[in-house]
Order: sequence, then structure tokens, then C-alpha cells
Amino acid sequence: MATTQAVKRALAALARRTDTARSPYAAVIEEATDARSDLSRAAGFLDAVGLDRLEAATAAAADAEEAALADRGREALRAYRGLRAAAAGTASDRPRSEGDREDAPDHFRPGGGTPKCGTGQPHAE
Repeated sequence: MATTQAVKRALAALARRTDTARSPYAAVIEEATDARSDLSRAAGFLDAVGLDRLEAATAAAADAEEAALADRGREALRAYRGLRAAAAGTASDRPRSEGDREDAPDHFRPGGGTPKCGTGQPHAE
């Protein structure tokens, strides 16, 4: 499991490298993608790099016409934003339907149905 400090060191080393054919934005996107498989590493990535640099790297990949890399960057951005929303308690585990109200509690809604025999449930009228 990678620590935040280890991720910071690795990213700093990547940023200082000049002997690579990879662009800096590719390194950021690749680390963001790889870090998604480990929660600790993902948290370290968010702390060390942040979404702003990932957004900039994704835009740079799109500008350089590296569509596959830009797509991976956008996918990583969605995942990290979802992670932050879940950590903040603002994410919903279920998709909202068109009829849902934002202020409605997340529970089953009462409705008509068939009462179970022997339970004393009244019959719906």
C-alpha cells in the first residue's frame, strides 16, 4: 500500500525527469488511472497532485490530440469527483429518476398492494 509521502516523492520525481519521451500530462493521467485501484494511493494522488492538475493534464492531452489519453483523464476525473462526493456524504448510491425530489428521503415510498394473509393488514380500497 502506497503512502501519501511515497506518492508525492514518485510524482515529484516524474515532474523532474527530462529523459523521458512521455509528456508531463501523460504521467499525471497515467498515475491518476493507476492510483484508482487502491484507495490509499488514490487519496495520496488527490493530496499530492489534485484535481486541478488532472484537469489541466486532461485538457493538454486533448489539445495534443491524444484522444485515448484524454478519455482516460476524463474517466479518472469522474471517478475522483465521485470519490470526493462519497467522502463528503453528498453522493447517492442510487441513480435519481425523473420523478424524484431532491429533498425526498431515500426510502421506499408507500403504495397500494396486496395484503398478506393472516397479518391483519387492512385491504386497500
